[in-house]
Amino acid sequence: MKTLYFECGMGAAGDMLTAALLEIVPDKEKCVRELNAIGIPGVRFEAAPCVRCGITGTHMHVKIDGVEEADLLSDAEHHHDHDHDHEHHHDHDHDHEHHHDHDHEHHHDHDHDHEHHHSHDHDHDHDHDHEHHHDHAHGHHHASMADITAIVGGLNIDDAVKEDVLAVYRLIAEAESHAHGMPVTEIHFHEVGTMDAIADITAVCYLVRTIAPDHIVVSPIHVGSGHVHCAHGILPVPAPATAYILRGVPIYGGRIRGELCTPTGAALLRHFANEFGDMPVMTVQTIGYGMGSKDFEEANCVRVMLGETGRGTDEIIELDCNIDDMTGEELGYAFEKLFEAGARDVFSTPITMKKNRPGILLSVLCAPSQKDRIVSVIFKYTTTIGIREKLLRRYVLDRSEDIVTAEGVYVRRKEVSGYGISRSKYEYDDLRKIADAKGISLRDARTLVEEKRV
Repeated sequence: MKTLYFECGMGAAGDMLTAALLEIVPDKEKCVRELNAIGIPGVRFEAAPCVRCGITGTHMHVKIDGVEEADLLSDAEHHHDHDHDHEHHHDHDHDHEHHHDHDHEHHHDHDHDHEHHHSHDHDHDHDHDHEHHHDHAHGHHHASMADITAIVGGLNIDDAVKEDVLAVYRLIAEAESHAHGMPVTEIHFHEVGTMDAIADITAVCYLVRTIAPDHIVVSPIHVGSGHVHCAHGILPVPAPATAYILRGVPIYGGRIRGELCTPTGAALLRHFANEFGDMPVMTVQTIGYGMGSKDFEEANCVRVMLGETGRGTDEIIELDCNIDDMTGEELGYAFEKLFEAGARDVFSTPITMKKNRPGILLSVLCAPSQKDRIVSVIFKYTTTIGIREKLLRRYVLDRSEDIVTAEGVYVRRKEVSGYGISRSKYEYDDLRKIADAKGISLRDARTLVEEKRV
């Protein structure tokens, strides 16, 4: 089973996750070009080699209209006078969005490298004592979830990636709603950092879909320690939004003072993880290091490993329930929500129920670690009042993915082998691009790829 493992010994942030994943794709330069072709307004990605504690990795620069977000932030905000016992510099390239509801009376003396899409209650007084008063190109504006949805809807990416991006944002908005005691519809993200955050979230979602692991495991997450100072007072690390997102997830603090895991990093990991825990027994094929911008005694990075686990067999949960009082549209919507929640497969079987009523048997396959989440989704989006569970052992073929080029299009080829057989197939979405562009059938597109591939 193709398994992706995230090692978060120095926390997690969007740019570091992006850089780590970029290191394990087959063609890093091509992926950077594809990220820049997504069409996030004003955004350009640049990957650069970086060394931390003698380890070589990648650092991801995200520039907004030619300027890196950290430079915009230093011009716009953060000149607090802190009287706390540690130097809260956030000496790493984490996209730290504290999302704190404050009055903007900032006087920071530390150099946060924040993504900083703070959520604000617009009824608050904005008495800015900033030297620059946010007089940069972005202006003083706040983005709502509706704004985010509109931006994401216009991006040049598959709908599945868009759904991932919006799902991650919904996790953040829900956490902000809980932290600030207001409806999700009233949550707003500060524009300083909005495009940077969209860039980080979109890049990670795109790269995970590109790598296409069968299973994702995330280590216990180091969240840092100490406190965060803002206009309303002293807040603990992890910040309230981050803590809410990571509820139920194994986390720990340590001697490093400051916020190591950001809401964006937490939401991305929460969305994609099939399970949290120690590194599984796996045959590692590729390793990636996503570097922060500052040095610590420990290498400031997120490490990812891609490899094979459970060769030959694995375990899967089947959840079943009988339904006789839902419309076809309602069932179709439930199918969509189950797939969004991480179900491996969803299918239905016609059955006859008591009193000779026609109904369906809804069956959902999921990883054992996803069971509780999937059960909640079934209860939420169907009318069932009971779910049956079966633990199944299945035989699986070893899977891998290659990328070929035909007619100027990158086409993914999935290969499976084991038990004395091997076969391959091209990704439907990639074949469809060629078929649509040339006005030919999928069969002819497949033949064309075989003849023209390089």
